[in-house]
Amino acid sequence: MPVRTVEETGCCIVGAGPAGVMLALLLARRGVRVSLLEAHGDFEREFRGNTLNPAALETLARLGLAGKVMKLHHAKVRRFVLQDARGRRETFADFTRLKSAYPYVLMLPQAQFLELVAAEAERYPNFRLVMGARVRELVEEDGIVRGVRYGGEDGLHEVRAGLTAGTDGRFSRLRRLAGLEPEVGSSSMDVFWFNLPRLPDDPEEAGAVFRFGRGSLLVMMDHSDHWQVGYIIPKGHYTRLKERGLPALRRSVAALAPELGDRVEMLEDWGQGSLLPVQSDRLRRWYKPGLLLIGDAAHVVSPIGGVGIHLAIEDAVVAANVLAGPLLEGDIRQRHLRAVQRRRSLSVRVVQYAQNLAQRHVVMDALDHEEPFELPRLLRLLLRTPVVRDLPTRLIAYGVWPARLK
Repeated sequence: MPVRTVEETGCCIVGAGPAGVMLALLLARRGVRVSLLEAHGDFEREFRGNTLNPAALETLARLGLAGKVMKLHHAKVRRFVLQDARGRRETFADFTRLKSAYPYVLMLPQAQFLELVAAEAERYPNFRLVMGARVRELVEEDGIVRGVRYGGEDGLHEVRAGLTAGTDGRFSRLRRLAGLEPEVGSSSMDVFWFNLPRLPDDPEEAGAVFRFGRGSLLVMMDHSDHWQVGYIIPKGHYTRLKERGLPALRRSVAALAPELGDRVEMLEDWGQGSLLPVQSDRLRRWYKPGLLLIGDAAHVVSPIGGVGIHLAIEDAVVAANVLAGPLLEGDIRQRHLRAVQRRRSLSVRVVQYAQNLAQRHVVMDALDHEEPFELPRLLRLLLRTPVVRDLPTRLIAYGVWPARLK
């Protein structure tokens, strides 16, 4: 198929998720010519990550966007709570202890957040967004990635750029096209997500609560107008869950969260929910000449802690800090790409390590328990110990150390 158009730009970003739109905005505001390609025709997806933590909100505040974000429909989660089968509660993340203007995690529809950031980027004449652009191949010359070819409604197009950035998520096409190999981590769980309505007499700002039962576990997240429920199952057990049937799932949900017992019957079809096969991996190398991958395209994390968007935004901030100058000078080198990975790799490793610990020693212990699950005594003690109790809060809120905008 002949190429209909060839476009020249400074940076071609493939994938308009959190990492992509944020990197596009940060580079555009520094004067870099940016083309952002998104395979879908809009930003709407079911059950995408939807949490903005304090570090992300502080970054948005520096960009003058926090006020606009707060005008979107949202809920504030001030604590993450564990509740065992005996009804005993322990707070494992209390964001009200933070010295931040945003002592909470913000729950909001990811699509609205992406639309807001993309609209901000469109204020810059050096930014271009192309929806429905499905990348088919990399443009490579002399071992260097020079851009991409993508299919649109009217045929094949080519974008040539000083740097191509892959931000196309956990199923990254650019990762596959570039032949970049991941280190695959262990994951012992999957999550079936679904929504249930919120009633007027439900508690306000109920936060996020993990409910443990007899060999079962779910998380309830308050979205102000509905509850998002994640029913956690052992890895690969979704077929067994479906074989037991929806009535069995509804009974289990009602046992774990009795306050939802009056509305679980509204879950009438498996199509009302979505299975998230939990993965954890990271690329050994996030780059090759002319190409850099960040966000889920470079490292897939578990939903534990809700830190995926945070990691994506931090990646974008570091990438923009390091790469804006060389892009403006037209002199991107491998050492610049290597610097991005070096500055972000430790944070990703620490988060994945903490998530794996939680999966092995809490989640799987609960799912393997035939008796009513009780939180381990040592865990309860640690969550009440000053300094130690604040570690999960700070890791979820800021990571190992927050990236600062230049």
